[in-house]
Amino acid sequence: MTQDDASGSNAGGIAPRWTSSAKSGVGTALSSACRIWFTLSHGILNEVYFPRVDCACTRDLGLIVTGPDGYFSEEKRDTESIVTTIEDGVPAYRLVNTALDGRYRIVKRIIVDPVRNSLLQQISFEALQGSVHDYRLYVLAAPHLVNAGSGNTGWVGDYKGTPMLFATGKGGISLALAVSGGWRTASAGYVGISDGWRQLQEAGQLDPRITRAADGNVALTGEIDLAAGSDTVLLSLGFGNRSEEAGYNALASLQAGYEDAERSYVADWRRWQSTLLALDEPRAPPPELNRYRISTAVLATHRPLSFEGPAVASLSIPWGFAKGDEDLGGYHLVWPRDLVETAGGFLAAGAPQDALRILAYLRTIQEADGHWPQNAWLDGVPYWTGIQMDECAFPILLADALRREGALTGEALLSYVSMVERAARYVVVNGPVTGEDRWEEDGGFSPFTLAVEIAALLAAADILEIAGQDHNADYLRQTADAWNDQIERWAYVGADAASADLGVKGYYVRIAPPEIADGASPADGFVPIKNRPLSESFLPTARVVSPDALALVRFGLRAANDPRILDTVRVIDAHLKCDLPQGPLWYRYTGDGYGEHADGGPFDGIGIGRPWPLLAGERAHYELAAGRPKAAIALLSALEGSAGPGGLLPEQVWDQADIPERGLVFGEPSGSAMPLVWAHAEHIKLLRSLRDNAVFDMPPQGVERYIKNKTTAPFVLWRFNNKTSRVSVGKRLRIEVMARAVVRWSSDGWESASDTTTRQNGFGIDVAELATERLPKGAVIAFTFYWSDTDHWEGEDFSVVVADGDA
Repeated sequence: MTQDDASGSNAGGIAPRWTSSAKSGVGTALSSACRIWFTLSHGILNEVYFPRVDCACTRDLGLIVTGPDGYFSEEKRDTESIVTTIEDGVPAYRLVNTALDGRYRIVKRIIVDPVRNSLLQQISFEALQGSVHDYRLYVLAAPHLVNAGSGNTGWVGDYKGTPMLFATGKGGISLALAVSGGWRTASAGYVGISDGWRQLQEAGQLDPRITRAADGNVALTGEIDLAAGSDTVLLSLGFGNRSEEAGYNALASLQAGYEDAERSYVADWRRWQSTLLALDEPRAPPPELNRYRISTAVLATHRPLSFEGPAVASLSIPWGFAKGDEDLGGYHLVWPRDLVETAGGFLAAGAPQDALRILAYLRTIQEADGHWPQNAWLDGVPYWTGIQMDECAFPILLADALRREGALTGEALLSYVSMVERAARYVVVNGPVTGEDRWEEDGGFSPFTLAVEIAALLAAADILEIAGQDHNADYLRQTADAWNDQIERWAYVGADAASADLGVKGYYVRIAPPEIADGASPADGFVPIKNRPLSESFLPTARVVSPDALALVRFGLRAANDPRILDTVRVIDAHLKCDLPQGPLWYRYTGDGYGEHADGGPFDGIGIGRPWPLLAGERAHYELAAGRPKAAIALLSALEGSAGPGGLLPEQVWDQADIPERGLVFGEPSGSAMPLVWAHAEHIKLLRSLRDNAVFDMPPQGVERYIKNKTTAPFVLWRFNNKTSRVSVGKRLRIEVMARAVVRWSSDGWESASDTTTRQNGFGIDVAELATERLPKGAVIAFTFYWSDTDHWEGEDFSVVVADGDA
């Protein structure tokens, strides 16, 4: 009787869940023939990805040990695991899992077969009490094909006479599990109903009748034959577009053996690591882990060589043990911002060709209007649909960084002019307001986004100038100047009673609502606080600060010793700094809700934000820019000290007393994403910056233009999406619209009027400059529009007042 016949109404199994995001290892083969990526946690395999790095195909795969008198021990729960890499910078792993009760030890070596789609585990079982023959060893696997735990079919079968466990899911993608010596017994059941774990718990053995489970949340279980004469076996997990292909790959790798596969796997990684800069020169005392090589391996592991260019944000699903099939993407998606940060890490490590591949990929997935999606699958299909202006600008900065490094020149550089031009047009047409900030939450005027946009416009100007587009280059620089002039009006507030005790005159806020473009102060209004209960979901704009303001220094727009920056740092530290055993870390912003609940329960749309290690890296770069390398080195230690046992950097760390039952320890990784590739890229860039004694990725254009030469714009911009209410004495009013128009304007209450016709520039923007530079303070400029193409008047007057100082 098969499980299909016996299961009745519970045939589908319990609702599927993913697994822990606290990875201790990630790996893949550096071979274009390989389309498998794997993760490790709690001593076992977690998600394995195939045929793309954005397609998770398993929940986990571990071992169960049974013995006399009903003994039952599960490897992932009942052992202490020690994970090491076989060699620095090579994500091939040796796991030593020792039973907490001291009865056995399991030693594994784990790699991907470099020449076929199989994952290999060499497994040794050692009895620490009694003999090997007192125990029985089982493999328990949970297929989730593809990105889904439901709708899978599992069965016990064979390929060409070799016993195997099979599963097939969405689109026919399949896996096959084989072991040297063959399965002694095997089962395919429904999770929580008839799976092997439940069978062994209840009966101490597998039910030979339960050999197939269709269209549900399934589990595969096979018994390794410990009596076969060897204490070491080879487990081969093959994948394919059909079950037969998966079986072929599993068997071919099993027959080829482990040693040659590991030798080739390690050699490929060793060869790639040898091409990188030696940023791992020993510090005294030498670290127990080569964290630089861990970071470089993390970057390289998160990309597919068979799909050139992209890299996902993390091979993890934050709080995965509480997430089901509805969390389709997890973090195994491409975020353009994270991807540019990853490219910066490659560039800092001396791998410009890897960064160039990323730029080529970004060019390919750029949308027709010039922007990039918020995030996307590998093939560029958008997942979420928000517009984040920093992501629309970052690829320009990458192109310019490669140009300045000498890796993108001549005809190759000119081939990217179209990409840069379209991206710059999108930024100038739709900026400076962003639909979402870099934390993917709020829209408005964000200091971080403003810094990236302005730096990108200056970089684009240099590239377009090289291409002979002098007029377009001039326009981009002029726009950058005008936006740079307005940063303080948009995002800086004066001190009030709540901040006066810190001895500051003012500070930059996290984000100001877009309405301030119409003349309101950034101190007015409220900022939505996402992921918090309704009663806590809004805070006054002036009460919400963020380390994001340091981007004004990182991207070269403000000096590190600018009094406004110094005051902002003081406010940031007073409100967002968290002292931990490894050193200080920072929260993202005031009131952040993206993190565990107070009791340590997983984030479920509501929570409390925890400290982010990558922000220590950003702060270290600020300290280096301020001429304090010792402070930067101390923050490097805080960043590195936030890693998990395998050296992987988490998105967040736990900031409260230990909650052992939830695996939360003060100062150690929380349940959010780990590893976060962005954090590892920041780590590499910091090592490079410390070596060079200069911020590696600081664009030079803003430093030269705004810090050294103090360039300002001779005009103030007015647009329908940015209706400024003031123009400084001595400045012209530049009006920009998206269609041909005549601007009729007056400065004397319409006693007299002038007409100024717009002229279209190279970006399709119609521009008119009103000669307002000689108007006195207090004058009111009134204007309206006649739309030439549609032959009608706007029917509404607009006004701007002439005021002292910056508008």
